[in-house]
Amino acid sequence: MPLPSVPEDGLNRLRAARPVFEARARLVDAVRSFFKSRGYLEVETPVRLPVPALELHIDALPSGNAFLRTSPELAMKRLVASGYSSLFQIGPCFRWGETGRIHHEEFSMLEWYRIGTDYTGIFQETQDLIRSVADQVLGRRRWDFQGQWIDLDLPWVVLSVDEIFKERAGWDPVEDFDAERFDRDLLGIIEPGFPRDRAVVLKDYPAQLGALARRKPGREQVAERWELYLGGIEIANAFSELTDPVEQRARFADWTAQRQADQRSVYPVDPEFMAALESGLPPTGGIALGLDRLLMVLLNAASLDTVLPFRTPVDTGST
Repeated sequence: MPLPSVPEDGLNRLRAARPVFEARARLVDAVRSFFKSRGYLEVETPVRLPVPALELHIDALPSGNAFLRTSPELAMKRLVASGYSSLFQIGPCFRWGETGRIHHEEFSMLEWYRIGTDYTGIFQETQDLIRSVADQVLGRRRWDFQGQWIDLDLPWVVLSVDEIFKERAGWDPVEDFDAERFDRDLLGIIEPGFPRDRAVVLKDYPAQLGALARRKPGREQVAERWELYLGGIEIANAFSELTDPVEQRARFADWTAQRQADQRSVYPVDPEFMAALESGLPPTGGIALGLDRLLMVLLNAASLDTVLPFRTPVDTGST
């Protein structure tokens, strides 16, 4: 049976997308060059997993009797526990139900880990990476994004969660955590007030939102986590990685109970990941960066649809 023909409008869409593919190729080349120049090892870990990462707010896409990965994090941490001191990975990830202007169920992730550092060391490395990428993709560090100039050579703004929430929303989510109120105020008050002309980092989240992040020494209610925003778009999420297997098991138990209460799918704890933690994970900094979102901002695109030409367009009025 002959294959159905591709609609002409689909072919035209792909023809018009050539500059996007070329920019993506420069982006990936720039990322690889950056990490290889610093002695990082590029790795590939499985995309189809028997056990997806268990997190409170992330749902995995089924794939037969397995699941498509939501992140390569657990596999990469097993490599770190095995003695790999600095490694990175570029590849596809999948998350159930994530659609909108800056969300797609399938997306490209850059993730990297380095032992002997924490989220502070990863912060400096991220600044170097983003500037290097802009140099190679655009040939400059200042460009227009949706009517606002972004300048990477301007000092990056670093804001702590407790201080910015107290100043702008009138309460401290670190001392008095309320998940629903936090999400509402973050989206409705905090993020809209970020400067758009430079990079912004929001750091030191409530421990309840630390996922796999370490608690801050001397401030157990704070997770050593930061997120990077460019042009108001969240680009990356960094941690000082949690290395304590006892606390990690307790977090998994809490998330399991909450997901059951919310009538959401519950995934078993990955036994190989836990074995790696119990064998001894050294102090490590790590980060996940959305390559599609970064490309979207670099190319002044209004939504991810522009930089993902094969995806079905979605309602760009949503987030």
